[in-house]
Amino acid sequence: MIERLWTVYLSGEIHTDWREQIEDGAKNAGLSVEFVSPVTIHQDSDDCGVAILGEAPSDFWKDQMGSRMNAIRTRTLIEEADIAVIRFGDKYRQWNAAFDAGFCAAMGTPYITLHDEAVNHALKEVDGAAQAVAIDPAQVVKILKYVITGQLDRA
Repeated sequence: MIERLWTVYLSGEIHTDWREQIEDGAKNAGLSVEFVSPVTIHQDSDDCGVAILGEAPSDFWKDQMGSRMNAIRTRTLIEEADIAVIRFGDKYRQWNAAFDAGFCAAMGTPYITLHDEAVNHALKEVDGAAQAVAIDPAQVVKILKYVITGQLDRA
C-alpha cells in the first residue's frame, strides 16, 4: 500500500514559532505531511503589490493590491489542502485567520483551530465550524497523527 502524503495548510499568527513546533512534532512522529503557509514575512505580504506593480495612489489601494496578490496563494493552497490549522494568537486582530477559517468552511476543507482558552467566546462561531479546537501545538500534532495514521496516542 502506498502511503498518502497529506497537505496541511498552516494559517494565522506569524509572531511565534507554533508552525515550527507542529512541523517538528509531525516529523518526529513520522507523519507523511507536507506543510504549506501563506507568506509569513509581514513586510513582504504588505508590500508585494507595490513592489511588483508600482506605487499605489493611497494606502487603501496599496493594501488592495497586496491582499489580492496574496489571495492567489492563500486560496490555491487552501483549496488543495487536506486539512488546515488556523492559529489565533493573543496579539493583534487576526482578521486574515478568521477569513481563512470561513473560506475553509465554505470550501469544505476540514480545519483545526489553535488558540488560548481566553478567546473561546470571541471565536465561538469559528470553533463551531471547526473539526477540532486545540490549545497548543502538541495537541495539533496528536490530532494529525490520529487522523493520518488512525492510531490513538494515549500518552
